[in-house]
Amino acid sequence: MVFLQAEMSWNVLISPTQLSPKGLLLRKAIIVRLLEDIANRKASKDHGYYIAVNELKAISEGKVRELTGDVLFPVTFTCITQKPMKGEILVGSVDKILKHGVFLKSGPIESIFMSEKTMNDYKYIGGENPMFMNAHSKLEKDTAVRFKVMGFRWMEADRQFQLLATLAGDYLGPL
Repeated sequence: MVFLQAEMSWNVLISPTQLSPKGLLLRKAIIVRLLEDIANRKASKDHGYYIAVNELKAISEGKVRELTGDVLFPVTFTCITQKPMKGEILVGSVDKILKHGVFLKSGPIESIFMSEKTMNDYKYIGGENPMFMNAHSKLEKDTAVRFKVMGFRWMEADRQFQLLATLAGDYLGPL
């Protein structure tokens, strides 16, 4: 997956109980809240998956919300992100095996589907521990697999990407 560094702006909301006349404690509360917000947000269509906050560039003057007393601080920071790209080669592990294909996981991406039609000469073998097998190797649960990204789409409701994968290509398959 491609790692990117993005400069972002965010509004951090601090409750009155976290406010302190000591500047360092306020700065700490803003940083902690920013990290919590990033972890909860998980990913975005434009930036991909949020991996880490790199640098806090600026904390602008806070604005008090009249009804709640919360203070809104506009913050600028840089963040390391990961975004899937069509055609890139990734490594993942088999999560679930169905008759019509395999679901994989790779890093923060939990929804990768590889159709049986894109797995060359692999054949489905059902049973208690289903698998796909060819003359040289097999794909079963927890097998590490090198695959190529055929396409992806952003799912706003789940805040994640869904990928379509293939084994068609040189040096792709179980590791």
